[in-house]
Amino acid sequence: MLDRSVAREVLGAALDGGAAFAEIFAEDRRSTSGRLDDGKIEELSTGHDRGAGVRAVAGDTTAYAYSNRLDREALVEAARAAAAAARGSDRTSVLDFTRAEPRVTHDPEEPTAGVPAERKVGWLEEADDAARASGPEVRQVIAGYGDSVQRLVIASSEGLWIEEDRHRLRLMVQVVAARGDVLQTGFEGPAGLGGVEVLRRHPPAEVGEKAARQAIAMLDGSPSPAGEMAVVVGPAGGGVLFHEACGHGLEADTVGKEASIYRGRLGETLGSTIVTGVDDATVEHAWGSFSFDDEGSPAERTVVFEEGMLRSFLYDRFWARKDGAATTGNARRQSYAHLPIPRMTNTSILPGKDDPDDILGDTSRGLYVKALGGGQVNPATGDFVFGASEAYLIEDGRITSPARGANLIGNGIAILQAVDAVASDFDFRPGTCGKDGQGVPVTTGSPTLRIARMTVGGTGG
Repeated sequence: MLDRSVAREVLGAALDGGAAFAEIFAEDRRSTSGRLDDGKIEELSTGHDRGAGVRAVAGDTTAYAYSNRLDREALVEAARAAAAAARGSDRTSVLDFTRAEPRVTHDPEEPTAGVPAERKVGWLEEADDAARASGPEVRQVIAGYGDSVQRLVIASSEGLWIEEDRHRLRLMVQVVAARGDVLQTGFEGPAGLGGVEVLRRHPPAEVGEKAARQAIAMLDGSPSPAGEMAVVVGPAGGGVLFHEACGHGLEADTVGKEASIYRGRLGETLGSTIVTGVDDATVEHAWGSFSFDDEGSPAERTVVFEEGMLRSFLYDRFWARKDGAATTGNARRQSYAHLPIPRMTNTSILPGKDDPDDILGDTSRGLYVKALGGGQVNPATGDFVFGASEAYLIEDGRITSPARGANLIGNGIAILQAVDAVASDFDFRPGTCGKDGQGVPVTTGSPTLRIARMTVGGTGG
């Protein structure tokens, strides 16, 4: 995809303006996507995108230019554009390339490239059939499938040479169920860094059934009560809270721009001592994993909270240099057309020692949140609001009736402090995280956990 002699010439051109560092990020991505709606295949398409971005860094100035061509002329032109914008006084030479070997790999068992389109359509139809068979309340099923193979080459003026292939697959099912004038939506969307084996772990029929079950279950609900109460968050749900309410404030660019509540607080105990949170790009075949980040740093496991103490921020190369810290391998970008920025990967609250049944049994009244929907968070304050897409009342230590329209309202640090039970079970959910106009694959995970007191918004009594 990229000849080493061409890469050396391009990097040299990027350094011509006096930059101290230059880098090429070259990408070749092939993808397939399909969509089924109302029992019919509405879309089945393939795509092929390739190109490269050239970055030049001089002091605190970063310049970036990119091309959707990988020939020498186009890349040199991009390099000259970057060099013209990143002027400095350095006289840096391009070092000899040394290929870095990965510490972790995520090779697919059965790559999707050899799978015929008919089989991929069949997966969508299986999910649709299973969802519709779940009950007469099902009114609409929308199923989406996507796979991609992203081939990368990263080369830098410091002699780094990285090659990596990333295979990803995702199946998503959304179900609308109705009874009378009540409509409810269910969603399930497993994903992984791998091939067809992702769907062996998550069969399409099972995915469709889960989405339908959620929608149908919430039809029986009553409006959620409002006020302060104990909230038990089921497996994986606490990871969503941790990612949104805490994680974005730990990304080094947010901290460096003085837009994070965590700025200047490393070493402080900010959460419950039973809470340990990590960001880990080394998790085998997880949706947010990789072998190298998008600057070529090896994937790492970073403990951000250890027994409630803030231990680390999440760094790319640029912000690590500004802070005099080491990169944590969290530089990510949506494509060659984007600059890398600090981003989360697979972010989780680690399992504790409590039994999930005991946590519920010890909760006389509250809300059990099985799945979270969308929400908003302010990283500067840590304040957030999240909707619960599936929630139930807890009465006398038991899960009882569904509660519709519940919103969780709080503050990231306050919630970390209020966690008083962490179970030994664990689950995770994949998703796409948006920031600065870029979307990247992430995973959020957690065991069952209890927040002793939390504000719940609802319209019920």
